[in-house]
Amino acid sequence: MKLTTVLATAAATTVTAAVGSIASRETDSRWYRKLRKPGIQPPPAVFPVVWTALYADIAVTSAVAIDSLTERGDHDGRRKYITALGVNLVLNASWSWMFFAWHRLVPATLVAAALAASTVDLTRRTAAANPTAGAALAPYAGWTSFATVLSGRITQLNR
Repeated sequence: MKLTTVLATAAATTVTAAVGSIASRETDSRWYRKLRKPGIQPPPAVFPVVWTALYADIAVTSAVAIDSLTERGDHDGRRKYITALGVNLVLNASWSWMFFAWHRLVPATLVAAALAASTVDLTRRTAAANPTAGAALAPYAGWTSFATVLSGRITQLNR
């Protein structure tokens, strides 16, 4: 893994985390506290721990995948991977804005579903480039799938 690649993917995930965090400041708002939440809702302290680990995971595994594609001379695959990563990170940050900042539960659930599908695709692309990195990214696909179920259930409980 090249330093320049991991710095680029780390910068992209850091920007995503920062943009999402700005919207997520509302986790202590009156609106959020009043929402009915399902029994599967993890304690609040879980989210920053999980997301910090996942953002680091995304940065490292994506750098490995990009460098693997570059070393193979698969420039089209590299371009498509970087595009898929960019779409994934935009969806990632968008959910926080849709849910916390704009209080749009149904659209937030749709964004969560799109993020989960994007994450499964990104994991598939990562595994194709480097199977070990793909396996390491799999928890991100699991978490975003769980987040879609959670978002959907919160939407159901608060309609």
